[in-house]
Amino acid sequence: MASKLVIIIVFILDLIAVGLAIAAEQRRSVGKVVPDKEKVYEYCEYGSDIATSYGASAFVLLLTTQVIIMVASKCFCCGKALSPGGSRACAIILFLICWVFFLIAEICLLAASIRNAYHTKYRKMWNVDEPPSCEVIRKGVFAAGASFALFTAIVSQFYYVCYSRARDDYKNPPY
Repeated sequence: MASKLVIIIVFILDLIAVGLAIAAEQRRSVGKVVPDKEKVYEYCEYGSDIATSYGASAFVLLLTTQVIIMVASKCFCCGKALSPGGSRACAIILFLICWVFFLIAEICLLAASIRNAYHTKYRKMWNVDEPPSCEVIRKGVFAAGASFALFTAIVSQFYYVCYSRARDDYKNPPY
């Protein structure tokens, strides 16, 4: 039987991580060009930088839930053998899918947080034909991280349940 405590803790932390990633998408930095007082230079002015903190927090929470699931299931490779059958096969497939979704979510959240924190200060300080832009993170990167975090949450829950079922079948054979 899967531990209800592990399932509840992981579900709550995953839900918070998805919420933080969605909040980061809503609050990502927006840059605009502003001339200085003497109208000699132009610089970039950015809005709130809270999205970086939201994205980094979602990254850490998602990492924490993945560690909890892997420790609870002994990362599928350590511990006693599992009972052959449908539950073990399902657990293997869900284990692989869970890691793929997790890696995509973590990459999106980390890249978005780093890119959101990067700000160009001055644009036209020197006589350059093409000054740097006030580029900000593309819309939807945090949202992609949030959606893959949600997929990771769902798949990791199913993985843990299938793993626990296969482990319990090995301890108590059905015959």
